[in-house]
Amino acid sequence: MCAFAGVGLASMWVKEDTTDDYLVASRGMHPALAALSAVSTWNSGYMFIGFIGFTYTMGYSIIWIGFGSLIGQIIAWVWLYKFIQQSANERGVRSLSSLVSEVNGSPEAKLAALFSILFLAVYAAAQLTSGGKALFVMLGWSEVVGILIGFVLVVAYCYAGGIRASIWTDAAQSFVMIIGSSLLCYVAMQEVGGFSGLHQGLAAENANLTSIVPADLNFGVSLWIFAFFLGGLSVAGQPQVVSRVMTLGTDEDRKTAMLWFFAWQTPFLLIMVIIGLASRVVFTGTDFDPELGLPMLAMETLGPFWVGLILASIFAATMSTADSQVLACTAAFTDDIMPEISQDHKKAKLVTLIIAIFATSISIFGLYVPGGDSVFALVVLAVYGLGSIFVPILIIKWAGYEPDSNHTIAMMTAALVTVILWSISGFGEDIFPSVPGMGAAFIIHFIMNQLRSSHISPLGRFELPDFKTLGIAALVILAPITAGEVAYIIAGPDSLEGGEESPGTWYVETDFGTEQLADGIEYINDGQTLTIEMTTDSLSNLEDINIVGVRVTLTYSEDETSSGLGCSVPGASNPDPDTVTGTILHDENNNTSSGDNSAGVSSSHFVEVEWYNSSMIGNVTGVSKSDINNGLNAGGSGLGIYTLEINVAAQSGGGIGCTNNDDGEEVEYLVELITLDYSINSL
Repeated sequence: MCAFAGVGLASMWVKEDTTDDYLVASRGMHPALAALSAVSTWNSGYMFIGFIGFTYTMGYSIIWIGFGSLIGQIIAWVWLYKFIQQSANERGVRSLSSLVSEVNGSPEAKLAALFSILFLAVYAAAQLTSGGKALFVMLGWSEVVGILIGFVLVVAYCYAGGIRASIWTDAAQSFVMIIGSSLLCYVAMQEVGGFSGLHQGLAAENANLTSIVPADLNFGVSLWIFAFFLGGLSVAGQPQVVSRVMTLGTDEDRKTAMLWFFAWQTPFLLIMVIIGLASRVVFTGTDFDPELGLPMLAMETLGPFWVGLILASIFAATMSTADSQVLACTAAFTDDIMPEISQDHKKAKLVTLIIAIFATSISIFGLYVPGGDSVFALVVLAVYGLGSIFVPILIIKWAGYEPDSNHTIAMMTAALVTVILWSISGFGEDIFPSVPGMGAAFIIHFIMNQLRSSHISPLGRFELPDFKTLGIAALVILAPITAGEVAYIIAGPDSLEGGEESPGTWYVETDFGTEQLADGIEYINDGQTLTIEMTTDSLSNLEDINIVGVRVTLTYSEDETSSGLGCSVPGASNPDPDTVTGTILHDENNNTSSGDNSAGVSSSHFVEVEWYNSSMIGNVTGVSKSDINNGLNAGGSGLGIYTLEINVAAQSGGGIGCTNNDDGEEVEYLVELITLDYSINSL
C-alpha cells in the first residue's frame, strides 16, 4: 500500500499546476498506461467483492455477463470511444457531461454533470465499501476503518498529481490485481480438485448451478442476456473510464490502448469467474455472505503473506476506481456546473475533497441501511444508470443528430427515472436496468423528434428504413430469439432451488454457541416451586440467530443446621441431601432434571432441552440439503416465552439428642439459549 502511495506521490515531480493537467494529464498519456488504468478503474473492487458474490449465486450462467459485457465493451472501444476522443480533442472538453451539449455550462450540461456526480459518488461509495468488507474479513477491523483508509488514500492520490497520479497508481495496481487473483485461482482449484471437482461440487450443491441459463426468468432469457451487452456498451457512459480515453493524443493511441485493455482484462475476468465458482463449492453455510467469497477463500487457503497480497489487491482495485470517479466528478463540476472555476487549480482540488467526503458519507451510511452495503447492487445501479443516461445521447450525436437542451434533458431524465424505478421494482433480477433505461431514452428521442421536428430523421445523417426493410430485419432478429425462448421454456431449469431436494453425501460442520437469557439467585422453601418466566424480547439482534435449544444451570449448597447435646457424637449431625428439581419449558419442548446437594461443597446440575436433529451433523448420506436444513435450522421457533420451574424437597438429618433443621435452599440459576451455526459441504 505504501508502494502504491509512493507511485502516486511521485507524479508530483512531473505534474503541471493547471486544471488541464490535473483532469486530463495534458492529453499526453502513454496508451499502455491509460489502458492498464482503464482496466483497474472499470473492474474495480466490484470484481473482487460484488462480481464474486454474483458468480457464487448464479453458477455457470455467469458466463453471459462476461461474454455479453465483453462484446459490448469491444463495440464501445471501436466505435463510441473514437467519437468521444475526436470530439473531446476538437472541442477541448474534459468531462463526459460536456459532450452532451455544444456549449459548456448549458442547462443540459449542468444536469448531466449533476447526474454524473450523483451516480459516481454512489459508485465510489461501493469501492470504499469493498475495501471495508475486505479489511473486516481479513483483519477483523471495523468496516468503517477500511472506508476511512480508502478516503485518505483517494484524497492523497488526487491531491498529489490529479489524473496522472491516478493513472500511474492504476497501472501499478493492475499488476498486483492480476498476480494476486492468479495465485488465488491456482490455489482454489487445488482446493476443489480441479475443474472436474469444481463441476461435481457445484452439481452437488445445486444442480442448476451447472446450467448455462438461470431459472424462472419472468421476461425470458434473451432480454436477460441483452442487458449484459448493453452493460458492456455502458463503458462509454462511465466518466471515470472515458477520462482515460481523453488523455490520449491520437486515434492510433486509442487503438493501441484498446489492445492493451482487452489483453489484460479478458484473463482477469476468467480468473474471477473461476474464483467465484470455487468459493461456492468451499463455502455453503446458510448465513454466508456471497460477497465475502474471495477474501474468505484467501483466508482458508493461503498463508499470511499471500493473504496480505490479496488484501492489497482488493484495496488496489477499489482505490483505482474511487480516485478516478472522484476526479471525474471534479471535472463535471468545474467544467459544467461552475465553469467560472474551470481554470482555478486550487478550487478544483477543494471540489475533489468535498466530493470524496460525500462519497465516504454514502459508504458509511449504507452500512446501516438493509442492503446498503451490497457492492453488487450499488455498482449495478451506478454503471447501468450512467450508461442509460449518456450512451443513447452519444449514439444519436454520433449519427449526426443534434438535440437541443429540452430534448437532451428529457432523454436523460427518462433514463434516470426508469433505472431507479426498475431497480426498486424487483424486476432487476430478471432484466438488468440497462434495457429499460436505454429503451426509455430512445423512446423519448423518437417521440420528441416526431412531435417537434418530424422533417428531420431521428437517425441524423441516416434515413429510416422503409417498412419492408424493417419487416425483414425484424424477422431476421426475432427468428433466433423465438427459437431460443422456446428452448428455454422447454429445456430450461425449473427452479434455482431444485438442487436443494437432491439426495447426496455431505459433511455438516457445526459451531454451537450460547446467548444468556436470564440469571439470578432465589431462596426456595421446602416443598415449594418457584416459577420464572422469561422472553427473548428482552434481548436484541436474535432475529438472524438459529436458536436450537436452552440450557439451565442450577447451583446450590447445603444450609441445614443442627442443635442438641447429641450432635457431638460423630455422624449424628450429618445432614440428609436435599433434592433440587428444575423444569424448563418452551412451547411443546420441555425437560426436567434433578440433583442432590452435599454438605460443605457447592453442587450443580443441568436441565437441557434441544429441538434439532443431531443425526444431520457430521457425515450425512442419502439426504438432501433441504432435509439437513429442516433438521438443523429452527427458524424463529427459538423465539418467545420460556418458563423455568425450580422445586426444593428438603430432608433433615440428625439423631438421638441432635435435631437438624432445613427449611429450604438458596438456588442460583443461569438460563442460556443454545445457538447453532453450520455449513454443508459436499463429499
